[in-house]
Amino acid sequence: MKISVLLKTGLLVVSAALLGGCEQLGIEDPAKVAAAKEADGKAIGSACRHAMRAIEDCYVLNPKAQRAAVHAGWREMDEYMRENKLEGVVPVVPRPDAKKPKDEEEEAVEAKPKAADSKGR
Repeated sequence: MKISVLLKTGLLVVSAALLGGCEQLGIEDPAKVAAAKEADGKAIGSACRHAMRAIEDCYVLNPKAQRAAVHAGWREMDEYMRENKLEGVVPVVPRPDAKKPKDEEEEAVEAKPKAADSKGR
């Protein structure tokens, strides 16, 4: 009798210890992962607002971020900046779909000779 009670108690203690150390084994808690993703999204949104980016630009630049969290962070930063009369900073990184001025100049130079060729012939 005593052996089975001791065995059950020992198994209970060992299983509790193993379950308590799941994070050390690399098993992530879904609630913590979700909270971290939401916090990241809010941070991205607030950084975008501080950089004077539109919310749509935030979505384009951060496609993996949760849109609701990005929007919440953007809105919170907007309210904070308005209340404290803060100015944003100019973003250094251009939008991904924006063309460089050099590319537009090259296209214009290439288009002129083609137009001249078609008129002259």
